[in-house]
Amino acid sequence: MVGRPRSEQARRAILEAALRLCERDGYPDVTLKGIAEEAGTGRQTLYRWWDTKADVLLEAMTDLVTSARAPSETDLETFLRETFALADGVVGRVVAGLMAEAQSDPALGERLRERLIGPRRGALRAVLERMPPPPGADLDLLIDMIFGVMWYRLLNRHAPLDAALAGDITALVAGIAARPGR
Repeated sequence: MVGRPRSEQARRAILEAALRLCERDGYPDVTLKGIAEEAGTGRQTLYRWWDTKADVLLEAMTDLVTSARAPSETDLETFLRETFALADGVVGRVVAGLMAEAQSDPALGERLRERLIGPRRGALRAVLERMPPPPGADLDLLIDMIFGVMWYRLLNRHAPLDAALAGDITALVAGIAARPGR
């Protein structure tokens, strides 16, 4: 037996409701029941399409990533400014919540790497490859360093994720690329 196809309008309402609740209440307090109520849909609709709130919120984040500007249209500083602006809002809270939950749910961790983290790493790699990267540079390590700064600030909230940071990182990468003897 084939179930009813997803209604795109209901899907959008659910994903937007999940993001609103996460922004208002924080990731830990979001529930599937609350999402259904906020979206004005039945809980059975949610349970038919998603097993957990993490699955709902991961789909919301995946939609945001796929709708972001293609990296071929931007330089490193612009890419970082846009990424940091997203991470500084509800997106950062959702992704931090998903990462925390993934620590005890390896399957979620794999989906998170496949659908969100991997594509963002690929986008940053494409930007770095156009710079060109420092000769002999390990791009995976450079990507880890750049996103590591973002994650550290996102999780510790000790300093802002802002345009100034994007400029500082861009200058550091350019400085590394310009070093003689590399």
